Amino acid sequence: MKKENFFSKINIWVVYGLFSVIVFGVAIYSVALINELRQRETNRISVFAEAMKIQQANQTLDSDTQNLLLTIFRENEKLPIIVTDQNRKAIIDEGFYRNIPEEVVNDEKRLDHLIKDMGSRYQPFELKISNDQKQYVFYDNSQLLNNLRYFPYLLGLFILAYIFFSLWFLRTIKKTDEGYVWAGLAKETAHQIGTPLSSMIGWIEILRMENENSEGVKEIENDINRLKTISERFSKIGSVPELNDLNINETLQQNYDYLKSRISKKVAFMLVLPHGEILIPHNRILLSWVIENIVKNAVDAMKGEGRLEIELYEKNKNVVIDFKDTGSGMTSFQARNAFKAGYSTKKRGWGLGLSLAKRVIKEYHRGDIRIAQTEVGKGTTFRITMRNG
Repeated sequence: MKKENFFSKINIWVVYGLFSVIVFGVAIYSVALINELRQRETNRISVFAEAMKIQQANQTLDSDTQNLLLTIFRENEKLPIIVTDQNRKAIIDEGFYRNIPEEVVNDEKRLDHLIKDMGSRYQPFELKISNDQKQYVFYDNSQLLNNLRYFPYLLGLFILAYIFFSLWFLRTIKKTDEGYVWAGLAKETAHQIGTPLSSMIGWIEILRMENENSEGVKEIENDINRLKTISERFSKIGSVPELNDLNINETLQQNYDYLKSRISKKVAFMLVLPHGEILIPHNRILLSWVIENIVKNAVDAMKGEGRLEIELYEKNKNVVIDFKDTGSGMTSFQARNAFKAGYSTKKRGWGLGLSLAKRVIKEYHRGDIRIAQTEVGKGTTFRITMRNG
């Protein structure tokens, strides 16, 4: 079984944790910064309101005070301000509104609506003109602050998108590299098998000359032919296989006949085929490999005793092959990882069989292979789906 290194787990969590801290840290800091800017604008409006209050309460002011008030008024070049009477009707006189578009000032309805919006966001400052007369200073955020309000969310989304893209890109590169490794390993295996296989073919010819009808010679010849098939399978990994319109019934029948004589007699092994031919494009050598892998996994899961059924049927213009066994079944974790390269539930397993089977079906035959059903202690159903035509 594939074992994950403890430190690799720690590294993954450290990376995810670091990214999360960065995203939330930037977002929180941005929100705090915007709140600080909002408070500063509110304080500026407070000073502006006090300056107006002083100006209106004192008709005669010394030159220094007047210059100070003018400076305060001029500094407000960004914040929208409207001064209203005690009935909250806008005073449309020079100096009583700032940074409001003229088309809004000249439209009474739009101006009233704007005042209500300002009041809903910020409590207006009250100017007490006399005992029975008041004015209110309504204000709003500057355009810069309004734009910055969405900055933390946009920045957070951008960082998250960048993180997800980086992880996807790294994972894609890793899968591509793994694919090249497996393809190279398969081709090298085919090459290594080919050398002793050629020698064995020569020896079988010598044995046949000595006793042509020997049962042992026939069995050795069958196994040599099987080794040839295995060598061809490995040599095709990493290459674009040739797909031919072949009878899928015949492909399954050939594999069933071969495997039936080589698995435990305690396994009730059955094949259910529909009547008539079903022609679908497939590579018989590679598909036989997939069938053999699934059958061997099923027999191992049943510990050499149980029931295994292969059923072929058509559904929604697809050809479906089900492999139903009465083995040990899988947990949800095992089912999720069953097709991952290097993962195996066997102590001495390499975890390559189902991974390569998935590649053969999905990449070469444009089909799908998955675990249709599994239950611990009751068995598993593997399902292959391929387009019919």
